Amino acid sequence: MTEAIRAYRDPRLSPDGQRLAVRIADANGTDIWLLEPGRGTLTRLTFGEGRNNRPLWSPDGERVLFGSTRVDGNFSIFSQSADGSGTAEQLTTGAYRTPTSVSSDGKTIVFRQNSDTTTGRDIGMVRLEGEREPEMLLQTSFDEHTGMLSPDDRWLAYVSNESGREEIYLTPFPGPGAKWQISTEGGTEPLWSRDGRELFYRSGEKMMAVAISAEPELTPGKPTLLFEGRYQPGTSGGNPGSNYDVAPDGRFVMIRAEEGSGPTQINVVLNWFEELKRLVPTDN
Repeated sequence: MTEAIRAYRDPRLSPDGQRLAVRIADANGTDIWLLEPGRGTLTRLTFGEGRNNRPLWSPDGERVLFGSTRVDGNFSIFSQSADGSGTAEQLTTGAYRTPTSVSSDGKTIVFRQNSDTTTGRDIGMVRLEGEREPEMLLQTSFDEHTGMLSPDDRWLAYVSNESGREEIYLTPFPGPGAKWQISTEGGTEPLWSRDGRELFYRSGEKMMAVAISAEPELTPGKPTLLFEGRYQPGTSGGNPGSNYDVAPDGRFVMIRAEEGSGPTQINVVLNWFEELKRLVPTDN
């Protein structure tokens, strides 16, 4: 499936895999839209109130979380009903924060916080029950970003440049605890499979996968190449994140940039295993 050419970014599939929340940039700014591939409809969810980015679905598929500058020009986290009814609810204030992951019960949001020059990008969380006071999880002199919760909420995958280049790490959530380096030759844009048994990430134009076994103790596997292609990277204007998604049946939703132009296309690999064999032929 390939949709019309637009300036797409940040695709996120709904829990049932039937809808796609995506950011689209145009002359009026950036807004969140909902695409239903099965019906061929593209419905606007936000309407030019500041810049909007990084949409996430609530676990029940009833709400879309996103970052927005609509209040004071600084990115805060908002929640909007997925059917477009009502007004967006502001969940955080006082700092540059964009959502990157949500817990399986929908009660905790993991976010990236852009801090001062001392700590750079950091990772925190906000619990939606009680006082909603943000808590920092990873805040060092290095950059940490793109925190992604495992489906069982036990582990947090993230990106750090502490080694001198960006690599993928894994640590218990909410911590504290040990950490494991997952990537071996650089890595960005971590994303879990829906069953939590694999952790995907990108290394340049390569899509990598690492098998994750958590019983009786965490045992990451060796990074394996899934496929390779010139798809749009997740970093845009200093705003890093995972710029693709994985459907419940294993399909990958990627954004392919048109050569020499800004607009992009959303590409869904209908049978990614066959695509893998085409892109990465074996000798057998």
